[in-house]
Amino acid sequence: MASAATTAAPRQSILRSDAAQKLLAFGALILIFAFFSFASPVFFTWENIKGILLATAVNGILALGVTFIIITAGIDLSVGTVMTLCAVMTGVAITNLGLPIPVGILVSLLTGIAAGSVNGFFISRMGIPPFIATLGMMMMARGLALVISGVKPIYFNDAPGFRNLTMGTLVADIPNAVIILFVAAIIAAFILGKTVLGRYAVAMGSNEEATRLSGVNVANWKTAVYALGGFFSGLAGVVIASRLNSAQPALGMGYELDAIAAVVIGGTSLSGGQGTILGTVIGAFIISTLTNGLRILSVPQEWQMVVTGAIVILAVYLDIVRRRRQ
Repeated sequence: MASAATTAAPRQSILRSDAAQKLLAFGALILIFAFFSFASPVFFTWENIKGILLATAVNGILALGVTFIIITAGIDLSVGTVMTLCAVMTGVAITNLGLPIPVGILVSLLTGIAAGSVNGFFISRMGIPPFIATLGMMMMARGLALVISGVKPIYFNDAPGFRNLTMGTLVADIPNAVIILFVAAIIAAFILGKTVLGRYAVAMGSNEEATRLSGVNVANWKTAVYALGGFFSGLAGVVIASRLNSAQPALGMGYELDAIAAVVIGGTSLSGGQGTILGTVIGAFIISTLTNGLRILSVPQEWQMVVTGAIVILAVYLDIVRRRRQ
């Protein structure tokens, strides 16, 4: 009985810590939103809020995939440029080859999955550190996007339905891109909380060696996690291409930093083994709201980066303090 009670106590402590982290992130979002609402009359308008929602859609979808990867104690620096490569492949399929829009979307998703699988292979089979493997993929994806596109944007003018995919509205005046984000978040939460992949991702991040000794094929499951991250990069590629009505081959650098920042701010531990999809979505909204508000107040972009970086450092420090207490 004593052993069971001892085991239950740390588990309850972790659950309380997760809940506190999500409440802290949500409280921070409310405070940021309230501050900018009082600071500028332009901020609390539907058009501006809709802009925040649209900005969150791309970063939030990318962050969903990064959440799984960081939970395994990994990292992926390639999500931004892989997203760009996926957008370019969609442009090639729909505009250059004249394929139907659903086929172009499938091409983007498969491209993302392939890039993520390659990352997983390099990391799990070849033993290359995640930072180096995904850094290499980041440069390869950027180069391939430029080569395949001929260093020129690919426009979807001949496929007007493609832009409506994200900029149209199925629910009230909410852009479809936002609906896609929330549907993707629900799917990601289900995968993390209710499937074998999600359980193994948490197990690998908590103690990879113990997971391996328990009979789990860590290499295969880790590759699957990175492939899932690639899937969300492919989905983000479709969303950003549809929103811009073009595939911009030079786009993508820096998106990975915002995605990682959203995941960390949302409470996912860089040490692995702990994280939630809800926290990541809140973190993505914090990044977008903060960037939007600072822009409205005419804060220079370099200072916007300083503020975001300081918030990320604070979030990581709070995670360190929380783990020490546990």
